[in-house]
Amino acid sequence: MIEFRNVSLTYPNGHQGLKNINLEIKEGEFVVIVGLSGAGKSTLIRSINQMVKPTEGELLIDGENTLKFSDRKLRKFRRNIGMIFQNYNLVKRSSVLRNVLAGRLGHTGTLRSILSLFSQADVRLALHSLERVGIAEKAYIRADQLSGGQQQRVSIARALTQQPKLILADEPVASLDPPTSHAVMKDLQRINKEDAITMVVNLHAIDLSMQYADRIIGLRNGEVVFDGPASSVSEKTFEDIYGRPIKEDDLVGDASNE
Repeated sequence: MIEFRNVSLTYPNGHQGLKNINLEIKEGEFVVIVGLSGAGKSTLIRSINQMVKPTEGELLIDGENTLKFSDRKLRKFRRNIGMIFQNYNLVKRSSVLRNVLAGRLGHTGTLRSILSLFSQADVRLALHSLERVGIAEKAYIRADQLSGGQQQRVSIARALTQQPKLILADEPVASLDPPTSHAVMKDLQRINKEDAITMVVNLHAIDLSMQYADRIIGLRNGEVVFDGPASSVSEKTFEDIYGRPIKEDDLVGDASNE
């Protein structure tokens, strides 16, 4: 489904975020990207939907080199990719339901998008998405009245309402405590299994990576230094990926490292 062919990304300041990446991610996989801060995890995730654009190589989705897409084709392509952020990216003064309905904007006409006019089918889909992540009763309250974990569930519901083929989650639990982090990861894992949606997630915490991933890809200094099934990794694997001994904070994650 996703193929990186000799992909590199050099920022305007000369920093090389990615170096000669060669990867294939299959449809329906749950892939976790790990590495220290600055390793290139977010750059890799965001290159897939071209929030940042690689400067060399080919990035193929379903056999098409997306780096050659026109702006119009790129917008259409992004409809099939849900995005989940560390800071949730919600409109805090809007209701939970209206935030979730934002996932339908790419599927409506230009005028309807501007006026935020949604069909009853869109509303039913949004409410069902909220039900799937366990917060349907919060639909009509403001997003800023929710806890961090609940806000992240809203962002997951928004991605679900987009009806994507692929979900990218860029540090989705870095701001959450360990129990809430596990709850959010369970939601993502369940959605991956039930809907066969390909899931690519950036994480720092070793326990979450090992527990929820099908496959782990390790990055260091913009390069892939490990790629294998989660069942094959150990703390020694993470020491090799990080290039240093494992610390206590690495085991359960520490938002300050991201």
